[in-house]
Amino acid sequence: MLVPATGKATRSLILSRFKPHRGELRMKIVFVSNGPTEDAIGARIAQHLASGKEILALPLVGQGNAYVGIAQAILGPRKSMPSGGFLFGSWQNLLADLKAGFISMTLAQWRAARSLLVDAVIVVGDAYALTVGLLAAKGAPIFHVNPLVSTYYLENASFLELALVWGGSDFTPYERLLHRSVKAVFVRDLKSLERLKSLGVHHAYWYGSFAMDLLPPPERDLDPLVGEAPVMALIPGTRGDESFSLPLMLEASLRVPLTPVVAWAKAWNALPPLPGWQAQEEDAYTLRLTKAGKVAWVLRGSFSAILHRSVLALSTAGTASEQAAGLGIPIVGFPTPGPQYTRAFARRQKRLLGPALRLTEADPHRIAAEVLFLLNAQEAYVQASQEGKRRIGPPGGITGTAQHIRNQLENPEVS
Repeated sequence: MLVPATGKATRSLILSRFKPHRGELRMKIVFVSNGPTEDAIGARIAQHLASGKEILALPLVGQGNAYVGIAQAILGPRKSMPSGGFLFGSWQNLLADLKAGFISMTLAQWRAARSLLVDAVIVVGDAYALTVGLLAAKGAPIFHVNPLVSTYYLENASFLELALVWGGSDFTPYERLLHRSVKAVFVRDLKSLERLKSLGVHHAYWYGSFAMDLLPPPERDLDPLVGEAPVMALIPGTRGDESFSLPLMLEASLRVPLTPVVAWAKAWNALPPLPGWQAQEEDAYTLRLTKAGKVAWVLRGSFSAILHRSVLALSTAGTASEQAAGLGIPIVGFPTPGPQYTRAFARRQKRLLGPALRLTEADPHRIAAEVLFLLNAQEAYVQASQEGKRRIGPPGGITGTAQHIRNQLENPEVS
């Protein structure tokens, strides 16, 4: 049964019928999210809320596969763009997406949102995603989960840098205007909560890190592969940068006294050319590489296991870098030609992570030098470790947000 938009008192009465213990009617909730990480956060929140409710998903970037098995329906067009969601990362990304049908895809998503009649909307993403969510809400309760904006992005940022990515770095007047129609706003870190409240959005909340909630327990024991050797995580990413960054990471690893272990998410045949490295497949999840007496491991489905064993990381990834920092692992990064970890993206991540991330040029000698510096400068290493934990924060963001939303949906008379 679909419930039309109504006045506040009438809606409170109607929503009270949808409490799980009443049973005969199911509340219909749609999740609007715009990115793979946002989809993952939305799917996890949906899992916490799913009992007695009908879950729909409207992913705005990519296929929305995180919702498979959780949402009763994933609304289309579910089309992936060449930029991987980084439309404004470069002119090349913008032109590629436009040629691939970005405008027609966007219009189809708006039509899908406008056609919905639901009891609640949960938006995971930026102000644009919130705009689409408001199209779907039509007066129904709407909640905004913003895992993108962080006040840390404002640190040492030039005027030009902020102008180019203002909406992803700060809570703009437009976003705060939209927040007037939102029941609650959930942010990614304590510093951002303090800023948003200072800007007048008093129904903002922070319960912990979304990114750290997404990190599962270690998937396997790495001791049979690496023994007691100190491990260096190689995190080339999954958005297209890996073909450029992984060969450089492996070359840099030849020059440092750590065992490199690559977190790989794709098929073996998707590995880029690795000059001089000899590959031997141990099993479907384990590949051994050797070169000049050095052994490197490429593992699938073992990201958390790798991080929990690592003393340092080389990374050209987004959320994965944040998770490494949140565990206290110092990171060395370098810019790629894109689509994600461009020079501008790397500088922006540096503002977020501060001393936890050391940026250098895309040269194996320079990368290795940064690793050796961290290994030999105890004060710098400790500072990097502590700052990463402080800036990312502890887990709890997803579970706390889900509990807050559940309480408000089941008690609509409580604002």
